[in-house]
Amino acid sequence: MTSGHHPSSPAPQGAQVNRREFVVSVLSVAAASGVHAGGVQAQGADAAPEVHAGGVPLTFVVNGQQRSLTVDPRTSALDLLRERLALTGAKKGCDHGQCGACTIHIDGRRVVSCLTPALQLEGRRVDTIEGLQRPDGSLHPMQQAFIDHDALQCGYCTPGQIMAAIACVREGNAGSPERIKEYMSGNLCRCGAYNGIVAAIGQAAGEMGKA
Repeated sequence: MTSGHHPSSPAPQGAQVNRREFVVSVLSVAAASGVHAGGVQAQGADAAPEVHAGGVPLTFVVNGQQRSLTVDPRTSALDLLRERLALTGAKKGCDHGQCGACTIHIDGRRVVSCLTPALQLEGRRVDTIEGLQRPDGSLHPMQQAFIDHDALQCGYCTPGQIMAAIACVREGNAGSPERIKEYMSGNLCRCGAYNGIVAAIGQAAGEMGKA
């Protein structure tokens, strides 16, 4: 039989430590060394404090309606639209400006809203997919064309595709399938509905010209 204390045997006198005293002593040592109990280095007295930015006033027009609010200057236009204004048509895909799912119009020009600071909307006109429907309830010609040509499958990228497609027509880049494909190359469709998208834009270009 090996020597030593049995697991159930009481510890030698003086070996028992009050748990509260132990925790207090550990925290005291951590504080003295500049380390939190969780192992994170504490900031020194001369370290730059963490910045908590205050709200900045912002006024702009979105889908014909003026909105005024305060925003964190670090907020993107996409997050402002989705999280503050409940305009969730613009989708957060890559969040790096590479997929086009968050495309909106600012003063009539297409932009990827995930890379656009919200403060850049000050005094400007913003249009999103939610604002395309006509006052009488009818669809925009581009929306109808996407339906007619089955230019979507899962639909996640479709709002961004439609907003970019409208800009494609307005900017005079819908004259041929080749030009459409080049212009729309920044909008990715992971379902591969590209043929339908090109056909839809071609159809809507004629309809938009009549509008």
